[in-house]
Amino acid sequence: MAGPDTLDDYREKRDFARTPEPPGEHGAASGLPIFVIQKHEATTLHYDFRLEADGVLKSWAVPKGPSTNPKEKRLAVPTEDHPLDYAEFEGVIPEGSYGAGPVLIWDRGTYRNLTQKDGQEVGVAEGARRGHISVWLEGEKVRGGYALTRFRTGKGEAWLLVKKDDVEADPGRDPVADEPRSVVSGRTLAEIAAGAGHSR
Repeated sequence: MAGPDTLDDYREKRDFARTPEPPGEHGAASGLPIFVIQKHEATTLHYDFRLEADGVLKSWAVPKGPSTNPKEKRLAVPTEDHPLDYAEFEGVIPEGSYGAGPVLIWDRGTYRNLTQKDGQEVGVAEGARRGHISVWLEGEKVRGGYALTRFRTGKGEAWLLVKKDDVEADPGRDPVADEPRSVVSGRTLAEIAAGAGHSR
C-alpha cells in the first residue's frame, strides 16, 4: 500500500474548510480495483481519468475525454494522486479554490490490469512510473481495453490515452458528445453548478 505522503500534493493544494472535496482520510481498497472518469469544468473543460492503485487514485486530465475509436489518440496530462473516496465526489469546488468549478461523475466501474513487461504482470503504480499502463475497463459508458503511454515533449512529460482495437471499440460512437450526464445523479455540469453546495 502507498504511504500517507502520496497525498501530500493533493492536500497542500486544497483548503478543506472551503472545498467539499474529501481530505482523503477514509476509503480503503476492497474487491476489484475501481476507475472513475470525472467531468470537470475548471479553467477549461476536461475529463479526469483515475485508476485505483496502491491505495490512491492515479490521475490524468484528458482535455477531450476518452474515445471509443482506436484511431483517436487523446492527450492525458498527469495530475497529483487523489484519495480513493474522491471517486464518490460530485459537486462544486468553490470559486477561489484550486480547480474551482462543477464536477460530475461521468463514468465509473472496475478494471482489470493488463500491463505486462516480458510476459510478467506489472502493477499499475509501477506502470505509471515506467510510462505505460494497459487496462480493461468495465464502466457504464466506456468498456474494453485502453492504454496510457508516456511521451516527452518540449514542455516536459505528457501521456496518450488510446482505445484498444477490441470488441468494445466503436469508431462511430462519441460518448463525450452524446452522453454528457452524470452516471450517478443524471445531472449535467450546468445543473450541478446551479445546485452549488451539493456533493456526494
